[in-house]
Amino acid sequence: MERLRDEVRGRVRAVLGRPLRHSELRLLGLADHDVQRLLRNGVLQRAHGRYIDGAMDERLATIRCALAAHPRSVVSHLTAAELHGLHVWSDSSPGTPEASQTVWLTCPPGKNRRNQKRDDVVLRRAGLPPADLQDLTGVSVTSAARTTVDLARDLPLRESMVTVDHALATAVCRDDLDSVLRRQQRWPGIQTARRAIAFGDPRSESALESIARVLFAEAGLPAPVLQAQFWDGQRWTPERVDFCWPKFRTVVEADGLAKFDAPTVKQRRRILRKAFERDQRLADLDLELVHFGWEDAVLKPSQLAGRLRAAFTRGNRRTGDTLTWRSTDPALYPLPHDSTPALYA
Repeated sequence: MERLRDEVRGRVRAVLGRPLRHSELRLLGLADHDVQRLLRNGVLQRAHGRYIDGAMDERLATIRCALAAHPRSVVSHLTAAELHGLHVWSDSSPGTPEASQTVWLTCPPGKNRRNQKRDDVVLRRAGLPPADLQDLTGVSVTSAARTTVDLARDLPLRESMVTVDHALATAVCRDDLDSVLRRQQRWPGIQTARRAIAFGDPRSESALESIARVLFAEAGLPAPVLQAQFWDGQRWTPERVDFCWPKFRTVVEADGLAKFDAPTVKQRRRILRKAFERDQRLADLDLELVHFGWEDAVLKPSQLAGRLRAAFTRGNRRTGDTLTWRSTDPALYPLPHDSTPALYA
């Protein structure tokens, strides 16, 4: 920037925060070699045929440039989920609930507008009522509820459930989702979305748990109780289990390897020791305990279903004391301080 004339430098700094075409940079007084130098020095960055402030976060800059390249569009689908902080997951990247680097946009239907799907941008045509839109970091984006329903319409169930469950736990209520469903009642995929929203449960605390719930349903297994606690005769056990089938005295834990990560060997040993103690407390209640991970749920779902059926059979043969447990209504989860979980025996 120092090599530019003062008046040119001032004009560039005044507009650096918004995406600009090359022709607009020329009108500001920049020659081609000036633009290339500013790119090399990091003063500018380029995406989707636009130039923008090089100091801006690269992902946000890419999104803003994509919006400028597609007038009247808004950020939607996977990219909107990314901006809202909602979990997403894809079969193409199992174990990594992260959004694609592709920018997803939606624009209103109109003449000469068509759906596009490229590596760098996906553009969909759909209605954009004001109730479905909001501003995030200066970017027009579909609301968390609209984003969740859009993904539920477009994605396979086990992928969309990761977003639906997380949205219900952190960002939206069912009334919000129902309002979007009503506005989209004649849209493609709406029946798929209704099933996904109805199946959503905010008590699923990880992408792996959400995927597993779909696996259980597709395998024809009974619906599990989520986040159950048990009475050991003196107190409630401190742990909540991911899944429980009280009828079969069986509990199941979804164990992503990240839960055992630690910066030092000593801390890792402490985590493993606590896990062993936890398993022992559950075993003392005369429960069948099954652990599974990403590979089991994603790559070997039929084997995992078979393991659970075998555990149910063993659990039916157990003769321990009547199992007393409690869980929480999904509508109250996370549990408010002044609420008491439902109690069952």
